[in-house]
Amino acid sequence: MRGNGASMIRGKQDIPIWCADLADVLNAESVPGAVIVGHSLGAQIAVHFAHRHPDRVCGLVLIDPVFQGALQGIQLFMRRYRWPLHGVAAVIHALNTIGVRRRQIIDRDLRELDQETRRAIAGPESLDAIAKRYAALGPILRHMPTGNYLRQGLATVSPLPDPAGIDVPVQVLISGGTTLADLDVNRAEAARFPNSEVVMLEANHWPLTETPDAVREAIEDWIARTFGGAS
Repeated sequence: MRGNGASMIRGKQDIPIWCADLADVLNAESVPGAVIVGHSLGAQIAVHFAHRHPDRVCGLVLIDPVFQGALQGIQLFMRRYRWPLHGVAAVIHALNTIGVRRRQIIDRDLRELDQETRRAIAGPESLDAIAKRYAALGPILRHMPTGNYLRQGLATVSPLPDPAGIDVPVQVLISGGTTLADLDVNRAEAARFPNSEVVMLEANHWPLTETPDAVREAIEDWIARTFGGAS
């Protein structure tokens, strides 16, 4: 995703740009339509993409999408104070433009991080301790420009298009142990998509690391039942 990893930039990043990037990827691969899978902010982008480009989307798989009414913790804080934080992000962008910035952002090996976390899961470490590996601000900012973190965080808690307007099949995978959102609200909001299936996972918002096999099996089963095995 633009602003992360090998696509690191400090320039403008928002939902319209990420949606345009996704359309460019589909165009480059000559794919007329696809099932779009996204986690957290990626799920937000997937829903917005389906709203903006309904002819390019066959279905959606949303892993722990962020619904406004379910926000808790740091996400609720960012939503409440979004306008001052937007101002901070704008100031940081202006400083970056005139050359005031960290000169080097340390790359983060996400494969290694996942492997470390899976070893911790197999041991006595609690879900809260595991969550700190991915959500703690200090480690995140060592590997990401501050402005990017703010822009992506604010995009994560921005309003979604009305689910009632998304008429493609939607599978929603929700982590049952999440500490970042109200579980009951998550389930109720997920059920608002007209053609939806909700699957509960035994995870705490990072199921692609915590329970990757369960995620893969749920998606493949849904694809087979919904699209006759197409992928």
